[in-house]
Amino acid sequence: MTYNITLIPGDGIGPEVISAAVEVMEATGVNIKWEKVVAGANAMESEGTPLPDYVINSIEKNKVVLKGPITTPIGQGFRSVNVRLRKKLNLFANIRPIKSFDGVYSFHKDVDLIIVRENTEDLYAGIERMIDQNKAESIKIITRQASERICKYAFQMARNLNRKKVTLVHKANIMKLSDGLFLECGRKIAKDYQDIEFQEMIVDAMSMKLVQFPQDYDVILAPNLYGDILSDLAAGLIGGLGLAPGANLGEDIAVFEPVHGSALDIANKNMANPTSAMLSGVMMLKHIGEFEAADKIEKALSKVLKDKASRTMDLGGKQGTKEFTKKVIESMK
Repeated sequence: MTYNITLIPGDGIGPEVISAAVEVMEATGVNIKWEKVVAGANAMESEGTPLPDYVINSIEKNKVVLKGPITTPIGQGFRSVNVRLRKKLNLFANIRPIKSFDGVYSFHKDVDLIIVRENTEDLYAGIERMIDQNKAESIKIITRQASERICKYAFQMARNLNRKKVTLVHKANIMKLSDGLFLECGRKIAKDYQDIEFQEMIVDAMSMKLVQFPQDYDVILAPNLYGDILSDLAAGLIGGLGLAPGANLGEDIAVFEPVHGSALDIANKNMANPTSAMLSGVMMLKHIGEFEAADKIEKALSKVLKDKASRTMDLGGKQGTKEFTKKVIESMK
């Protein structure tokens, strides 16, 4: 079987880490026909827009995407391509598996949790204005429809993966209407999943407990902003963003991407760690039903990461992006 998949290399180190992920996936023998398109800063230069229509058309046709990190200017320039993609394609669920690797230095061992983040609203809806020259306003949007949808997704995913607990994160003690609505929806959906433990946690307490006892958590369910922050915090517990994959999922479209940035300072220097991109590829392979190939890559990565000398420089090793990729492929044989 041949899979038609959209490939967006991204900016900065994106093309390097995505190329590494593609190389590893192709080494499994899965037959993928990649449709390469350009978005982000490179597209801005050539097309005058960071998100050309042909990118959206390719995604809507193929339904599955492997995407590299895209640069978003801070405070000026075009708005986030990632946010525009999520809105345009209704990618309502952001999924961030957080799993520690043996041998990699981290604050905790035996971490294995998944953060499920609502992906379309909250403060990231981007509704903001200048009231006057000294006052800016951002509006937090929480709807019943989106909240129930993400809550149901989190509980159903927990059941499908044999996860035992869902922890809903909120700040309803202060934001009683918006976060209160999200919490209300979580309580409602939890009643339909009596086989799964339901826990409520205020976001500041969650931040502390996640640092102290991440092994206590299984699936963490959060609105957009809290989920974004907690995802990066959790990645720090296992060795950094270079080890954390991600996915943005809609009803029929799935975009898989490393969660780190474009790291322009090390682009084209063969220094980037491609593990996050490779693990995003693993998520993609599972999504299309290629579980054996996904397992092969995961086992190879675990084996390579155990050996300090085989790791990339950000993890204390000596290998460049290309050399690390070669070692992973060799470990799959």
